[in-house]
Amino acid sequence: MSKNMLKFVSLEKQMPVKRGAEARREDFNEIYDEFTPKKAKEQASRCSQCGIPYCQVHCPVQNNIPDWLNLTANGRLEEAYELSQSTNSLPEICGRICPQDRLCEGSCVIEKGFESVTIGAVEKYITDTAWENGWVKPVTPVRELEQSVAIIGAGPGGMAAADQLRRKGYQVHMYDRYDRVGGLLVYGIPGFKLEKHVVERRARLLEDSGVTFHLNFEVGRDATLSELREKHDAVVIATGVYKARDIALPGSGLAGIVPALDYLTASNRKGLGDAVPAFESGELNAEGKNVVVIGGGDTAMDCVRTAVRQGAKSVKCLYRRDRKNMPGSLRETRNAEEEGVEFVWLSAPKAFLGDDKVTGVKAIKMHLGIADSTGRQVPVEIEGSEHDLDCDLAIKALGFDPEELPTLFDEPELKVSRWGTVAADPLTQMTNLDGVFAIGDIVRGASLVVWAIRDGREAAISIDKYLKNAAAPKSLAS
Repeated sequence: MSKNMLKFVSLEKQMPVKRGAEARREDFNEIYDEFTPKKAKEQASRCSQCGIPYCQVHCPVQNNIPDWLNLTANGRLEEAYELSQSTNSLPEICGRICPQDRLCEGSCVIEKGFESVTIGAVEKYITDTAWENGWVKPVTPVRELEQSVAIIGAGPGGMAAADQLRRKGYQVHMYDRYDRVGGLLVYGIPGFKLEKHVVERRARLLEDSGVTFHLNFEVGRDATLSELREKHDAVVIATGVYKARDIALPGSGLAGIVPALDYLTASNRKGLGDAVPAFESGELNAEGKNVVVIGGGDTAMDCVRTAVRQGAKSVKCLYRRDRKNMPGSLRETRNAEEEGVEFVWLSAPKAFLGDDKVTGVKAIKMHLGIADSTGRQVPVEIEGSEHDLDCDLAIKALGFDPEELPTLFDEPELKVSRWGTVAADPLTQMTNLDGVFAIGDIVRGASLVVWAIRDGREAAISIDKYLKNAAAPKSLAS
């Protein structure tokens, strides 16, 4: 073992410098600075190089974390990058947005006594350094194959599948309803967590690697799933889940009550320089308003922190459980509190108040009762505890469900679960339709970016096996 490791007993855990709350409230730039080379080495050297690397075990893509920490601690950054990207198609993105406190860092064996290694920040540093030094290069397959694969959805799962399929030499065509590559990485996640140039350079890399993009292309409108199957030798459904969950309460039809994704998309498009009439009109703009966000996941955290940056008068997050039971990242919750967000714990909405436009939310206090079959305590209303919150803009961040793909894709034979997710073999990712695979949230339900990346990479392996056993290739897509 290198003498540069096991420094956790003498070096404290440090994150990269975080900009002050007042400064970061003024823009949508990422809030953490980059590690200096010295700090990256120091923090990587805190790794204990344990015999059973739980950080790797609990990483969905099985990153070789102890090994690239060792390489970083010894100044061998190009090798660290090569090892990192060998298991992860989007390492610089996972380093920024993965909930490390719930995955790798939360599983670090030194966590209890010495605090975990800052794995995510080191991963980000390794890959950003690789980009800066020109170590990240387009894919050049050893042999070009004639068989083509269509990927429906240019989000993280689709991008990971495209990367791996191009490495194997397949002709890859990505179809997406939006005008940019990245899906929720571009339109759902705010810039203060993931600046858009990070996604754009990865999209350019895929294009330089030979991936063909068909943007503003909606399956079901511009072509049916059946037509794509005729055109390509295999198809991957990687659409994600975009149908917002709703809440049926008195006053739900009032103006000023909006879904989280509509709100975040408007903000991100504005930041990208697009014309956004709903933002300019104030409909999806929090400036000067009392904002109430309903929900406790990462999307809710994105909404409250976006509202702060838009100049909201006040921002409250209404959540029916307590801090300990919140599904979102605790790190994000702390960042939101620093920026001025008020959390109204153990409270749930009962009604929206107002005549034509929302002016308030009637909430009721909750307490946590006995656990249900999942092990989580069930929130129970406290009778007589209703209270009103001022509200000019209510944002519903209640999660997402799948769209009705058999109808949307004009493919009634496509099998879905009782929840509407696409039914796919857990080992091969193939659906009930021959040569049609499905990955990511459209199979799992709303989940993490890193799980979509894993699914995309594993689907590429299954598709390769399938196509090697298939008949002659179909005509190349135009």
